[in-house]
Amino acid sequence: MVGTLGMEFFCYHRDRPGSAALRDELREEHWSYMDRYAAEMIARGPTFERGSDTATGSVHIVDLPDLATARAFVFEEPNYQAGVYRDVVLRRWRNALGRTMWDFPGGRDGGNRYLVLGLGSGQAADLVPQSDPGELIAYGPLLSDDGAIWLGTALLVRAPDPDAARAVLTLDRYAAMEVHDWEFGGRR
Repeated sequence: MVGTLGMEFFCYHRDRPGSAALRDELREEHWSYMDRYAAEMIARGPTFERGSDTATGSVHIVDLPDLATARAFVFEEPNYQAGVYRDVVLRRWRNALGRTMWDFPGGRDGGNRYLVLGLGSGQAADLVPQSDPGELIAYGPLLSDDGAIWLGTALLVRAPDPDAARAVLTLDRYAAMEVHDWEFGGRR
């Protein structure tokens, strides 16, 4: 079980097209920066173009004291500072599984892994997993800065294919849904 420092945040930096060489150049600087947050990390890892090893973004789910600290975390990140990323999604998040990705019983490798972002509006949906959580790596609602308004759901899952990953959520409750290839991040 994860102890909370204060607030949990979902961060998704999306790569700028053509920034792969700069991303590679800054790999060690990025990892060193993330090492400073190892104790606060719930999950992390890159997203990829479907079926390739070309990175498209970087997911970090962290437990931090407050919104100001979370903003500093995302905007002081070396890849962000250098222009690797075109934008960033930063949302409050609630860890519905109560664990980190390192506690995932399926381990670090094996099977297809995905980031699923369901962007919602209206009445909250999928606040807790509706299906067997055995293949879920991380799961939780996306919330407004004050934590009062549901804005969607973000999850990391092992699934046979993108459609199976998408089906973890109640599809008709979301205005938009994204599914990205994802893998466990950090030093190897």
